[in-house]
Amino acid sequence: MTHQHPYHLVDQSPWPLAGATSALLMTTGIFVWFHYHNPYLVLMGLMMFIITSFQWWRDVSRESTMQGAHTSPVVNGLRWGMILFIVSEVCFFAAFFWTFFHSSLSPSMQMGSCWPPTGVTPLNPFEVPLLNTAMLLSSGVSMTWAHHSLLESNRKQAIQALSITVLLGLYFTALQVFEYMQTPFTIADSAYGSTFFVATGFHGLHVMIGTTFLIICLMRLFLFHFSNKHHFGFEASAWYWHFVDVVWLFLFMTIYWWGS
Repeated sequence: MTHQHPYHLVDQSPWPLAGATSALLMTTGIFVWFHYHNPYLVLMGLMMFIITSFQWWRDVSRESTMQGAHTSPVVNGLRWGMILFIVSEVCFFAAFFWTFFHSSLSPSMQMGSCWPPTGVTPLNPFEVPLLNTAMLLSSGVSMTWAHHSLLESNRKQAIQALSITVLLGLYFTALQVFEYMQTPFTIADSAYGSTFFVATGFHGLHVMIGTTFLIICLMRLFLFHFSNKHHFGFEASAWYWHFVDVVWLFLFMTIYWWGS
């Protein structure tokens, strides 16, 4: 059946329901895991989430390539959707920075009227945090290289640059895990521990999501899904990755450096 408009009317799909079900299983499974030491429900939810994501991304890739459903008006709508999503993420992290400055600029008596609070030994910002900063800034450079290579139809360099970005993202995550293992305080150590682990932990989660985003784009590059004129999925991943870079710079300058 053909239509006389350029917009994409999405077919009925089981993936939104499957994705919501997997999210419910994972969140419920986390509580079961914490309280009853039974990880099977969260693992089942995670497995269902991975399978659903793969199938859903496969369908969207088919719509944008073989079916030709992503016309210019559709891509324009996707572009605005991604912009608004990033704006919502800015508001999300702004709440954490607000909490940090509220506690650090006017520390209460319960924290010893000083920042960092009495008894808390902060991390040295010029060790692992500085290395992580160098990794993310380097990944931003390689991401820009990959984007420009794609615009110039240089597929080989785009694959090389995007592979470097993925490796740097994975290395950042490994360094953050190592940092958490060496941290001399916990999330229960006053407002400092809470703001530190919530802010940096959510940023680490965004890095893992962004790295997954980049891996999918790398697979699509290998499958010739992108051209210099039609590559919004790649462009959206670049926007998201640069946003993650900027948030880390603010985290490093405030929580790690100024806050210590």
